[in-house]
Amino acid sequence: MKKILNEDTSQVVEEMLSGYLKAYERYYERVGECNAYLAKERRKDKVALIIGGGSGHEPMFGGFVGRGLADGVACGNIFASPNPQLITETAKAAEQGKGVLFVYGCYAGDNMNFDMAEEMCDFEDIKTAHVRVRDDCVSAPKERWKDRRGIAGMAYVIKIAGAACDAGLELDEAVRVTEKARDSIATIGVATSPGTIPGNDKPAFELGEDEIEFGMGIHGEAGIERTKMQPADKLVDRMYAELKSELNLREGDETAVLVNGLGSTPLLELDVVYNELRKHLDMDGIKVFDSEIKTWCTCQEMGGFSISILRLDEELKKYYSVPCFSPYYAREALKY
Repeated sequence: MKKILNEDTSQVVEEMLSGYLKAYERYYERVGECNAYLAKERRKDKVALIIGGGSGHEPMFGGFVGRGLADGVACGNIFASPNPQLITETAKAAEQGKGVLFVYGCYAGDNMNFDMAEEMCDFEDIKTAHVRVRDDCVSAPKERWKDRRGIAGMAYVIKIAGAACDAGLELDEAVRVTEKARDSIATIGVATSPGTIPGNDKPAFELGEDEIEFGMGIHGEAGIERTKMQPADKLVDRMYAELKSELNLREGDETAVLVNGLGSTPLLELDVVYNELRKHLDMDGIKVFDSEIKTWCTCQEMGGFSISILRLDEELKKYYSVPCFSPYYAREALKY
C-alpha cells in the first residue's frame, strides 16, 4: 500500500498535527506540548465545549474547532481514544469557570477515558458534563440504543452544541440542547472498499472487489449486510428506508441532511447520492432546511458514504443556523 508518510510511522499523529497547526496558526493555539489545541477566538464567560477522539478520521474531530463550534480538541492516536490526562489538560486550558461540556462518539475507549477525565476535572473543581453521540442507527437495535456508535452525525451535534454554549446557556441547559440534537439525528453508511491504518501493510478490513457492506463502522466494525455492488439509486433506497423508519419521518417534517464521503469517494459520486436522496425526501414531503455534501468523517481512504438526517424543530433550527467558522466547516445564517 502506498502511503505518503515518513519512515517512522509512530510519529504520524504528531507530524499531522504539527502540519495542520502550522498551516492554520492564525486560528489555533496548541495546549502546551500536547496533541490538543484550542481556538484562539473563543467567546468569554461561557461553558467550554471540548471534543475529541481517535485520529485517522480527519477532518473529524479537529476540523470542528473554531468560532461557533468546539473550543478545543484532544486528539488520540490512530483509531484510539485520547488518554484521560490529555483530555483533562485540554479542559483546564479552555474552561472559564462556567463548566466544560464534552462531546464525543460512543466507543468503549472514549467512554472510559472521558469518564476518567471528568473525575480528574472534579479534583480540580471544574464542573463537567458529557454527551455521547450515537447516530449510527444500525450499529445496535433500538432497545440497545446506548451501545450505538457515533459517526458523521457528530458534525451536526457539535455544531449545535457550539452554538448553545456560545449563546451563554448554563451547563445543564447546554447539555439538554445537545442531547436533543443527538437524539434527533440518525446515520447509516455503506462501505465499498477498505480503509487503512498508517504503518500497517494490509487494509484495516477485507471487502471483495464486487462487495459492499451496509452499516460498516468507520473502523471496519461489522455492518448489517454484505452484498454485491449496486447502483446509486438502489443503495440510497435501502439507506433512506432505514433512516425514515428510525426517525419516524412524516410529511411536513423539516430536516438538515449530510451526505458524507468516507475518504476516497469522489464528489461526483456523492452528488449523485444526494440527488437520489432528495428524490425520496421530496416525494415524501419532507422539507430540507439545509444540506451538506462533504467528506467529514473518514477512515483514511475507505470507499463509500454515509447519510445523516437531523430532524429539526424551531429550537434546534435556531442553534443550527448560528454562523460558525473553521477551515473545514463554515456557514452563514440562513435567511428566507
